[in-house]
Amino acid sequence: MAFMAALLYHAGPGMSQQHNYDFLVIGSGIAGLSFALKAARAGNVAIITKKKSAESNTNYAQGGIAAVTSAEDSFESHIQDTLNAGAGLCKEDVVRAIVSEGPAIVRDLAEIGVRFSERENARGEYDLGKEGGHTKRRVLHAGDITGREIERALLAAAAAEKNIAIFENLLAIDLITTRKLRQPGPNRCLGAYVLDEFSGEVSVFAARVTLLATGGSGKVYLYTSNPDIASGDGVAMAYRAGASVANMEFIQFHPTCLYHPKAKSFLISEAVRGEGAVLLGKDGQPFMKKHHPMADLAPRDIVARAIDAEMKRTGADSAFLDITHKDAGFVQKRFPNIHAKCLEFGFDMTKTPLPIVPAAHYQCGGVVTNVDGETDITGLLAAGEVACTGLHGANRLASNSLLEAVVVAERAAKKLTSSPPDLPPASYHLPSWQSGNTGDPDELVVVTHNWDEIRRLMWDYVGIVRTDKRLLRARARIQNLQREINQFYWNYKVTPDLIELRNLALVAELIIESALLRRESRGLHCTLDYPHALPAAYDTVLRKA
Repeated sequence: MAFMAALLYHAGPGMSQQHNYDFLVIGSGIAGLSFALKAARAGNVAIITKKKSAESNTNYAQGGIAAVTSAEDSFESHIQDTLNAGAGLCKEDVVRAIVSEGPAIVRDLAEIGVRFSERENARGEYDLGKEGGHTKRRVLHAGDITGREIERALLAAAAAEKNIAIFENLLAIDLITTRKLRQPGPNRCLGAYVLDEFSGEVSVFAARVTLLATGGSGKVYLYTSNPDIASGDGVAMAYRAGASVANMEFIQFHPTCLYHPKAKSFLISEAVRGEGAVLLGKDGQPFMKKHHPMADLAPRDIVARAIDAEMKRTGADSAFLDITHKDAGFVQKRFPNIHAKCLEFGFDMTKTPLPIVPAAHYQCGGVVTNVDGETDITGLLAAGEVACTGLHGANRLASNSLLEAVVVAERAAKKLTSSPPDLPPASYHLPSWQSGNTGDPDELVVVTHNWDEIRRLMWDYVGIVRTDKRLLRARARIQNLQREINQFYWNYKVTPDLIELRNLALVAELIIESALLRRESRGLHCTLDYPHALPAAYDTVLRKA
């Protein structure tokens, strides 16, 4: 099917090249690859990724994917656990849809080649883990490198699909929409401007449908479990294009990241606590029972705040995670990657408690979509961490993210291929990127300085516990930085660092503005000025005027 014939355009002398595809996928994690594999049945697919194709948030997911696969579990139990964790803000119809499709998704992944861990001496039965907020064992995993295993299998399947082309080291700058081109009618996405990180050339990728699968924005904070690529590109591009963005104040801080100057916030999976690890204070005593009936397996927002409070109360640099009471052989076999990595930093988790601190981990808000991944811009979809479907509410239940990413991506592809939208008119000829008379940046230190300043101010003023005073300070500073960054952006040729800085600054601003709009404490948003939740739950929706 040659959907893109209507968009065919031959660039003239000195103009950037235009690539025409039926489907454009920005991002190569579980959401992007799942969508591409299904969409390839109906047309050709371009996947662009700003680093290597395996470099994605998915690749760093240790814990697993939550789904009902045991006779001891039920959809209703998984739904209630999700709703309880979401602190009254989940959309129940979305929760039910995504949870109910979990078993089929697991079967699909297994058929593609994902090797989930099985129980010893029980061939064919999955070894199910338990994590914070779950009342049943339902987390399928592949050792403690589940994300890496899923990414491996999906990339292998995509590489074997003739209708999929993967382009590495390409960074999307901005979406191309009819509104930006000042065309009449409803706003429609037509593709994206894309920077080649090596040549510096900017090309047009035109597409009938564009999927944002860019992951989250953890690098907006000084301390994060996320890889360097998590700079909020998808949210920033969608917002600039006119899409609605919601609930960006709900940033989940993972409670247990390894505290070591060279560890770069290496994540200690929640599954470790699921297998019996206990959080200890500076005095070596457990403290979680004082904060929640589920103690160390309480939802992440509660655990992160409890650790933060314990550190502030005692003046400690970290808390500690202790699993030394479990058999050493079991720990090494269940968590081989975590055990080996901790040894690199001088910690043997089978013998001594691990020093841990909370770190920014997951963005629960994002580009507003329905359960089919549709945004309020025609032709623009979003799936995975970049999107806000309403599944997570005010706090994500552990291991629901990979489930959501696959379900929404596959639903989006299925809907598109069964009832495709109308083609854009043949008159749409997409203009090439215009750089003007700009030269190469001569003050790259400004980019580095602004990047560091944003991450530190977000950590200091928009962290686990907030106040209006801190948020207003953060707003004033980010607005000054925005002016400086925008001046730099328009006066110089774009570079990958500058593009990411621009996106990071915008996402920081969206988080701050959303936090100021929420005059209550709910889930991941805790403010000392409004310590209680309001009776009626509401979303904080932002949209560019």
